[in-house]
Amino acid sequence: MRLRVTYYGEPILREVGKPVTDFNDELRQLAEDMFETMYEEEGIGLAAQQVNEALQLCVVDVRPPEGAEPAFDYSFDGKKPPLDLIMPLALCNPKVAIIDDHEDVYEEGCLSFPDVRGKVVRKIGVRCAFQDLNGNPHVIEADGLLGRCILHEVDHLNGELFIDKMDKRDLKKNETRIKKLKRASRDFLKGK
Repeated sequence: MRLRVTYYGEPILREVGKPVTDFNDELRQLAEDMFETMYEEEGIGLAAQQVNEALQLCVVDVRPPEGAEPAFDYSFDGKKPPLDLIMPLALCNPKVAIIDDHEDVYEEGCLSFPDVRGKVVRKIGVRCAFQDLNGNPHVIEADGLLGRCILHEVDHLNGELFIDKMDKRDLKKNETRIKKLKRASRDFLKGK
């Protein structure tokens, strides 16, 4: 089922998610609904806060178009299985560590900020320890788009938004759109 995406200005986007403790059918259904919502919205990642749930859960799918090679390197539990075997990927209780201090600049967007894009500097290599939807532990290491997507979504789980890290000039260019979003969210919440 497609879920409503929360927008900038809704307080839940600044909430730190609670740890996932129940690895049950309800959690698997939420993840399934998040995948459906992410695909419908043409995104590559979605955090629970973006569907009005303050949980340490996010979903990611950065598979390139068929026939194209991924623009990132990765390992999953120390191996490199085909992406189709691990994606789409649901991350419960992710813990991220930086494994490559080099930085990269990339123009990011976010489903909670329609039509807002801007340059964000992030470290290029991450290690993410997480649990799958059954509670099993895994470790994924990634750089490039996959590493960036994991960092973006884990930020959401901790109440941080990409505009907090956006290039100041790009933030200024988007200021009017961001203010409109915040007003629209405030109006939406008043009408609830």
